[in-house]
Amino acid sequence: MKKSDKKLEKAIVNALTEACEEVLKQYIGFEWLTHFVNFQTYPESLSVVCVFDNQESLQRVIDSGKCDHIKALIENKLISAGVKAKGVKKRIVFDTEEACHSQHQGNWNRRFEGLHNARHV
Repeated sequence: MKKSDKKLEKAIVNALTEACEEVLKQYIGFEWLTHFVNFQTYPESLSVVCVFDNQESLQRVIDSGKCDHIKALIENKLISAGVKAKGVKKRIVFDTEEACHSQHQGNWNRRFEGLHNARHV
């Protein structure tokens, strides 16, 4: 990893940590988030997965129309940190601990291999 990639990764992590802390305070059932990036194809490769505890909690957020708020919050935190995030809202997906446990026996690495399992909302 190049020095510039390490610096970018640190900025992404810091921005997403701030976003995660805010979302945790605002949405019951939200657990954590993570990101993926291929620095050779950045910024198009930057994606984020927001994980809720169960489908009921996620559905409550979907039904309330708050997914767009979460996406905007993440995008704004990234941009504020100097991270190129244009179009990232399209690459923010939602998933649940419950779904991972039932479909992949709790193995997130295996689940992330098929990000299509996450919900694009």
